[in-house]
Amino acid sequence: MYTLNLDHADFLKHYWQKQPVVIKNAFPNFSDPITAEELAGLACEEEISSRIILTKGNNWEIIQGPIEDYTPFGENNWQLLVQAVNHWFPDSAPLVEAFRFIPDWRFDDLMVSFATPGGGVGPHIDNYDVFLLQGEGQRRWKVGPLGQYSPRGGDTHTALIDDFEPMIDVVLEPGDMLYIPPGFPHRGETIETALSYSIGFRAPSQQELMSSIADHLIDNNTGLKRFTSLSEPSTAGLLTQAQQSGMVNLLSELLSQPQHYQQVLGQLLSQNRFELDICEQEGPYSQDELLEAFEEGALLQRIGGLKVIRLEGDSVQRLFINGEIYPLEGLTDEMLDTLANQFSFDHQQALALCSNKTLTDYFLWLVNQGYAYLA
Repeated sequence: MYTLNLDHADFLKHYWQKQPVVIKNAFPNFSDPITAEELAGLACEEEISSRIILTKGNNWEIIQGPIEDYTPFGENNWQLLVQAVNHWFPDSAPLVEAFRFIPDWRFDDLMVSFATPGGGVGPHIDNYDVFLLQGEGQRRWKVGPLGQYSPRGGDTHTALIDDFEPMIDVVLEPGDMLYIPPGFPHRGETIETALSYSIGFRAPSQQELMSSIADHLIDNNTGLKRFTSLSEPSTAGLLTQAQQSGMVNLLSELLSQPQHYQQVLGQLLSQNRFELDICEQEGPYSQDELLEAFEEGALLQRIGGLKVIRLEGDSVQRLFINGEIYPLEGLTDEMLDTLANQFSFDHQQALALCSNKTLTDYFLWLVNQGYAYLA
């Protein structure tokens, strides 16, 4: 169990998406949920996103995983980064749970790094919120103010920038944490061999939202209403301001319809950027086998990283799960919240819920999809 030493309401009011803050002793007596050896084991896997960053003076070289041999890197000036550790390493789940005062739809992943002295990432700007939690060892972090920064070497495809004047310069020790909102430049350098945890939260961009809306309209063959106007310009080559406004209003009318935007938001925000550790089944469970497992004391556990989201005011009773839609007609909002919020159900709760055939079918679907397993 990890308890975050933070006043949630105060943090959300004064810092969240506003300004960086150092939170000393955020996790008192912090214990790393994963070892360096276990992290290296994850980095060997083809389906897990990992990379090595080598520090070479004022430059950095990236080596994409899988990584199986670390001897060429020496004892200094490199770090290993492994994405979505919460998908593949169940012991990390309690740490993620401590950050659920931020909604699940925003949560991106838990990235874990192992870094040698001198290892780090150059000055860069992220487009997402991040909590940087220090485990074993020490790292020095610098954070600069919002501003206009030139991309390093003029390369607009990289997050790296030219250096900045720090407004925060701090050494994090085990259990300390630094929060950085989007847009604030920062850089980290390892003082002594360290494990660090990056808990990232991401919101959709305009581009992502518009692309998802377009895909939805094409997939459902809708949004076919065409623009009309009551008058035309006197010259053939002119598009009037009234016509421009009319076309924008046509688009606004479409985007204001819940039957379009609710499905798009639910599917988009329940998807993960990184691969899930789907539980492969030898064969589908039957309803009788599922109920028998619960009667024998089995616990139903969602796989790591699975997002289950309910939309407030949804026009349909349903949940969005990893980009899929599961209809749940006849359930109360309270019950839908329970299904969305809980990561696991013990055998007593599961059996009680399975008195409702709709919920039995839902649990059976989760298990047979590989989105949950019996423990």
